[in-house]
Amino acid sequence: MAAFRFWLWLGCVSFGGPAGQIAVMHTELVERRRWISERRFLHALNYCMLLPGPEAQQLATYIGWLLHRTWGGIVAGVLFVLPSLFILVALAWVYLNWGQVPAVAGVFYGIKPAVTALVIHAVWRIGSRTLRNAWLWAVAVTAFVAIFALDVPFPAIVAAAALVGWLGARVSPAAFTPGAGAGAHGGPVPASHAPALIDDDTPAPAHARFSFTRLAWVLGAGVLLWLLAMGVLVAWQGWQATLTQMGWFFTKAALLTFGGAYAVLPYVYQGAVEHFQWLSGPQMIDGLALGETTPGPLIMVVAFVGFLGGWQHQVLGPDALFAAGALAAAVVTFFTFLPSFIFILAGGPLVEASHGRLGFTAPLSAITAAVVGVILNLALFFAWHVWWPQGLGGRFDALAALATGAAVFALVRWRVGVLPLIGVCALFGLGLALTGR
Repeated sequence: MAAFRFWLWLGCVSFGGPAGQIAVMHTELVERRRWISERRFLHALNYCMLLPGPEAQQLATYIGWLLHRTWGGIVAGVLFVLPSLFILVALAWVYLNWGQVPAVAGVFYGIKPAVTALVIHAVWRIGSRTLRNAWLWAVAVTAFVAIFALDVPFPAIVAAAALVGWLGARVSPAAFTPGAGAGAHGGPVPASHAPALIDDDTPAPAHARFSFTRLAWVLGAGVLLWLLAMGVLVAWQGWQATLTQMGWFFTKAALLTFGGAYAVLPYVYQGAVEHFQWLSGPQMIDGLALGETTPGPLIMVVAFVGFLGGWQHQVLGPDALFAAGALAAAVVTFFTFLPSFIFILAGGPLVEASHGRLGFTAPLSAITAAVVGVILNLALFFAWHVWWPQGLGGRFDALAALATGAAVFALVRWRVGVLPLIGVCALFGLGLALTGR
């Protein structure tokens, strides 16, 4: 019951994006409660960062599974997501009903530069922690050129980076070894603690030992659950229906995108905005702003995307718009997170048998470096939409550019939190709206 209360509490207070969420888990689980040791925590985090999908939610699922078997992992992962789903459904409803009111529109005008600044800051933060040598700088620069100039698919970039890391571990092992003496997210390793419930040398519990039979059961159950959900949508509305296409698209997004929410957003934008037209580009940026202000993984912006798509495409008819939006948000959330549960429950036993192997960690180092280049591409994408709202041929919004610069300075120089930053920028936009500017 203590674990249930903890995971529910975490789902309600997990602001600050993946870095903040992982830091909270590290403080609570490693330092305060001593449920898991530092090394076991970081080893699990390494695996989650290798996977497509939200690493913070996957880490919660992994630790819940390691502590309390399959149901422990499911409960931890679901409770990490559920509060933000309910909050985003409510916020999306408010957004669609009152988003065009001048005061509300002014708030969103102010928030957009803050979101752009957060993405720029993510490039700096992750890059300063990751790009420790010329090898990793070369990977990051190559990834940026590949996605920005050559339009190389992101999965191909990740695969190439993993291959570079695997080969680099043989040519120059020191270049791809995770920094010695670093703790969670680049911080110092804490002083020695009392023994943890799952300590460095604690043998893997029985349920965490690899078995082909168990692997087959987990994979089979996951695939069957996906087939049942997709089959219901196809039988009910047909393959070309909005809900069915949402399920298929977000399954691909969950399987084909690596590096966390900031890396997946360009793929979601291309599909949801440009191809399916479930929402517009400015609405996508507004959704990301709302996602930044709610607890849970940032990738929960997909719930906003689903809500707007279900509402605007009237998937349940013109008289049930809220129900349509809520159902679509639930559908995209299910298909986005189902693969994460399968990855953790199926791959966990293999991870428990791979402590300290460079062949496991070196590809992660290269992938993280490549993600820096991809996030830089996303930062430029957001800046373009915020500073030139009518496109590059339109007017340059100097106020938005100045607000972005000030927000970046506040993040880097004063290390302000996400919520205070967005709050100040929202007040700035509101002030402009009330003064008629």
